[in-house]
Amino acid sequence: PRVCVVGSGPAGFYTAQHILKHHGRAQVDIYEKLPVPFGLVRFGVAPDHPEVKNVINAFTQTARSGRCAYYGNITVGRDVTVAELRQAYHAVVLSYGAEDNRVLGIPGENLSGVYSARAFVGWYNGLPENRDLNPDLSCETALILGHGNVALDIARILLSPLQLLRKTDITDGSLAALACSKVKRVWLVGRRGPLQVAFTIKELREMINLPGARPVLNPADFTGLEDAVKDAPRPRKRLTELMIKTALEKPLEKPLETVSPREWGLKFQRSPQEVLPTADGTRARGILMALTRLEGSGDSAKAIPTGDMEELECGLVVSSIGYRSLPLDPAVPFDTQRGVIPNSLGRVEGVPGLYCSGWVKRGPTGVIITTMNDSFDTAQSVLEDLQGGVLDVSTSRDGFGAMESILRSRGVRPVSFSDWEKIDAAEVARGKAAGKPREKIVDLQEMLRLIGH
Repeated sequence: PRVCVVGSGPAGFYTAQHILKHHGRAQVDIYEKLPVPFGLVRFGVAPDHPEVKNVINAFTQTARSGRCAYYGNITVGRDVTVAELRQAYHAVVLSYGAEDNRVLGIPGENLSGVYSARAFVGWYNGLPENRDLNPDLSCETALILGHGNVALDIARILLSPLQLLRKTDITDGSLAALACSKVKRVWLVGRRGPLQVAFTIKELREMINLPGARPVLNPADFTGLEDAVKDAPRPRKRLTELMIKTALEKPLEKPLETVSPREWGLKFQRSPQEVLPTADGTRARGILMALTRLEGSGDSAKAIPTGDMEELECGLVVSSIGYRSLPLDPAVPFDTQRGVIPNSLGRVEGVPGLYCSGWVKRGPTGVIITTMNDSFDTAQSVLEDLQGGVLDVSTSRDGFGAMESILRSRGVRPVSFSDWEKIDAAEVARGKAAGKPREKIVDLQEMLRLIGH
């Protein structure tokens, strides 16, 4: 059987890995829009979290296996259609993730100084489409909307001492911009309370221990919460206890002549209503917030505006309220409300032989391990359908052989995994010269020139 996987992030690679491991004859081709593989492992994981990127080693083993092939630089839905893939393969799995972000839907969100977390993370992680973001870091106060791990990542990158970042694979351009940054205060703002934050204790602890930055948490925000979390699941209990402990700790008395430290804090129960413009109307100078009260408890608590308002001053706003998947091809059903492909156990509804895994299957939540389990589930559905005869393997399919002439006629030149390994070697060599693990190439044309395309 020939299987095609669209997308080379964790969802795509884990799906391929599981099929290859549990079917001794299956051949899997992975198609990727960019010349370079690994999706959010390369472009989403924070540069100072290199251990999270270790999964790349396993993905590389998969890509080098004799029954797997990687074809980069191919945009499915534009260069080839899903219908063409379905003709060439016995099964097609869509694992292309979430390439857009949710919008705030408030006045002023298009002012200069306002960025989506997706674009901001893409900028410091070398995603080609965000290389020219050039965020304005000339203000003292930044405000991040959202209480997830991505919000903490951005706060940490904004406040990290440069000598820590210099040893990472953060891009050269963003390192230079951060070196000139005037940002010394970061607020992370959420619509709900401390019991609803979505970040994890590891990320919070890392932020609390960040050298040269002190946490500013208001003890009043945590009144009575010790009792409220007594019977909560252990991760939530420990996370809340750590916030309470941090809020109550007295800052160490420092002599006045020490330079004012950078600081960060959490603000709760505030919902953004409008990004306020400067007098000339061109850029952000703050945000108008509606104060909220909570109805219900736990994860299902809803934030209801109280009618009171508050202005928060800031020159940089990053909206970290979630990523969003986009429809790929008119031939694929898509639920625009939920931003997912309607499916049952990864089988796309009403389109036999078409599957999905990862964020486009279940929404943009969870960490790499969540995506791994989810992708194994989809791969299992494909294997069951191969075994149960739902997928007709009696007729042979040509796989990439059939796509090759189509791509050539459209002037599309695929990038192979060994091409990627040349780009990889060049990045590692450039990094070595600068004393870092790699220096990412952020220009697509430069990548293609490097491999003689």
